[in-house]
Amino acid sequence: MITDSAGYLKKVDTACDYIRQHLSGCEVPKICIVLGSGLGPLADLCEESAEILYSDIPGFPSSTAPGHEGKLIIGELSGKLVFMMKGRFHYYEGYAPEDITFYVRVMGRLGVETLVLTNAAGGIGEDFTPPELISIEDHISFMAEPVLRGPNIEEFGPRFPDQSYVYDREYLALMSECAERLGIRIRKGVYAYTKGPQYETPAEIRALRSLGAICVGMSTVPEAIAASHMGIRIAALSCVTNMAAGITSAKLSGEEVIEVAGQASEKMCALVSSFIKNL
Repeated sequence: MITDSAGYLKKVDTACDYIRQHLSGCEVPKICIVLGSGLGPLADLCEESAEILYSDIPGFPSSTAPGHEGKLIIGELSGKLVFMMKGRFHYYEGYAPEDITFYVRVMGRLGVETLVLTNAAGGIGEDFTPPELISIEDHISFMAEPVLRGPNIEEFGPRFPDQSYVYDREYLALMSECAERLGIRIRKGVYAYTKGPQYETPAEIRALRSLGAICVGMSTVPEAIAASHMGIRIAALSCVTNMAAGITSAKLSGEEVIEVAGQASEKMCALVSSFIKNL
């Protein structure tokens, strides 16, 4: 929880200043894409102008999750200047919510207007055949530590931000249009956020399904809440890499998640590229 608002804001602005110094003369991108599991190859499609290690950015945490490289890419994708986050930060790594969302605050202060979040998730519906793609239209997060707990920093947003439309409705429609043009199957649905690192129990999955969730994962929602607090427009994609606990008799593993996400990376990269092009 943030206790020193002025200190935290200064820390964010220090990181902003460092990134501005490494933009290689280009404008500050208005789009940030977070490369979740399986979407790393999207960085290869980016005409890169700069690369910064998270460890070099003042205040940035270290990304320790498997498959998360810990690099900020600045470049051009589909004719648009973008930031690309090759790796994110998770509660289960031991980070507090203000650390998980630190990069979002930095992006918002830099002037980013669109945040594209991607992740790997477990499928809750029995009719999934992984890998499948879901465009997130809402989330469930009340079992997690509140991201905005503590003193409100007015420079970020209001004390009580509305959460009716965290995921931009125009972006949801555009993502569906892009998928249709590419012949990619995509669903819309509710993503449930859990803290991890243990996978959910079958009883927890049954509870989440009864609440309307169709997929579950350990990321994305804290970042989406922080971004919506700052007025950043959000699009979010989940790749269902496995069936959640109890849906089948199979045991869950992190290795399977990364392997199956890789199988869907070509489609996810094509879809995100098309979405960026048509923004």
